[in-house]
Amino acid sequence: MKNIINPIYLDEEKVLQLKHDFENGKPCKHVVLPNFLDEEFATSLYENFPKMDILNVKRKSLNENKNEDYHFDRFHPDFLVIKKALAHPDFIKNIETITGLTGLVTSDDALGAGVHQGSNGSYVDVHIDSNYNPMEDLWRRLNFLIYLNKEWKPEYGGDLELWDQKMTKCEATIPCDWNRAVIFLTDETTPHGYGKITVPEGETRKSFYTYYSTKPEKGFKYVDSHFKARPDDAIGKKVATSIKEPLKLNIKRLLKKLGITSLDFQDKNKKKF
Repeated sequence: MKNIINPIYLDEEKVLQLKHDFENGKPCKHVVLPNFLDEEFATSLYENFPKMDILNVKRKSLNENKNEDYHFDRFHPDFLVIKKALAHPDFIKNIETITGLTGLVTSDDALGAGVHQGSNGSYVDVHIDSNYNPMEDLWRRLNFLIYLNKEWKPEYGGDLELWDQKMTKCEATIPCDWNRAVIFLTDETTPHGYGKITVPEGETRKSFYTYYSTKPEKGFKYVDSHFKARPDDAIGKKVATSIKEPLKLNIKRLLKKLGITSLDFQDKNKKKF
């Protein structure tokens, strides 16, 4: 772990500074970690990032366009190295200090760790993430993202957007550029997404993710993933999103009552029934 993570982020004084920054993040609790990984190791991840066509979770709909996957046996070995480093008890202890959460764990499924990637035209509309992993009975608490986009230009777009809860304005943008990590809560206070990117052929928006969870406890309230329309979305898209999202949630509730718990129908890695 010490050889691949920038040692500044393992320093006790720095961790306490990050705790202060996280607690005071606006519009939601979050903190940004520039130059998070050792430069040589980050470059290896970049150069060996999985190709789009081997990522078997194809998310393409009205509200998103990207690929992702979590099968590390298909990836370069360094991806398993970073997965294990972010799940190491010593590193998790630092994350707990920064965020004030305790009992954090990661899982080995899609809600544990993996990669995201989007080619030209990729986007993910503003949304709230699901806060529950039914297969592992875990309360998802934190998103940890590492952007791996070398030579990324501002005109490409793709900044992470953090919106206010009423969806009146984007209150913070975080560049998705080289070796930048971000931690933020997974709850209803964190509407987030990114706009459509415009990149040259061969360029993609790349990120590594780890989601930290705890066991459900008193105060847990289930929230399913759902998209939210931006104020400047076209009227047609606003209407379609407002109809689609409640319908999707109602269908998922019905399927769960029928005993169907694996509901990610865009994941080509597994059967759903």
